[in-house]
Amino acid sequence: MIVNPAPTRTAPKGMRIALRVWRQANATTRGRLVNYQLDDVSPDMSFLEMLDVLNETLIKKGEEPVDFESDCREGICGSCGLMIDGRAHGPLAGTTTCQLHMRTYRDGDEIVIEPWRAEAFPILKDLSVDRSAFDRIIVAGGFVSVNTGAAPDANAVLVPKGDADLAMDAAACIACGACVAQCKNASAALFTGAKVSHLSLLPQGGPERGRRAIRMVQQMDAEGFGSCSNEGECEAVCPKQISIGTIARMNREFTRAALDGAS
Repeated sequence: MIVNPAPTRTAPKGMRIALRVWRQANATTRGRLVNYQLDDVSPDMSFLEMLDVLNETLIKKGEEPVDFESDCREGICGSCGLMIDGRAHGPLAGTTTCQLHMRTYRDGDEIVIEPWRAEAFPILKDLSVDRSAFDRIIVAGGFVSVNTGAAPDANAVLVPKGDADLAMDAAACIACGACVAQCKNASAALFTGAKVSHLSLLPQGGPERGRRAIRMVQQMDAEGFGSCSNEGECEAVCPKQISIGTIARMNREFTRAALDGAS
């Protein structure tokens, strides 16, 4: 009996990708774009896996690897933000850098990779920036400090579904900083608006509502973020697609609190 051999399966051909990567030793030194070439990039790689391959190549050559941030690589933690061809997180809407895959690109493409650009986000090294300004905004008021005792029954506090939906949408913010990086004014209004909104919409946030808005907005300004000019770039690149309606809500909360004399 003649048995036909199993068909030979060839692995898909990798892509040739040209990279222009921002290299900067630290915040005080001058940075520049450096050219690199990868010749066998799998379309199934994530963008960060592609950078891992680049770093493995550099290490084998005895060169300094590219410094970039990542943690969960599942679109949850918000640490992986990069400017890719001038757009925060890359070309796909509602997608973090770690969720971007190389199948988005074609063989021979050139990709320019830079860090977030904002005075309030100083560069630490290469593609990594210091986003602790966001942490200080949260410390200023992004919390509920009322002692509620034992956990109440889930149905004891009634929340209208519309308010609950809006609060959850705002709470989806992962503090990645894409809104700041894309805004020509480096405004943090979408981030701060989201943090103010999700607490102001729920009963638990009511007691500190006015003080929260005043303190968080004041801290945002103190950190050196720019003003919002309501052009919507932040909403367009937000990986969680948070609405600029949160900015309007923050402004209303701040104005109301200021008129009421909250501090």
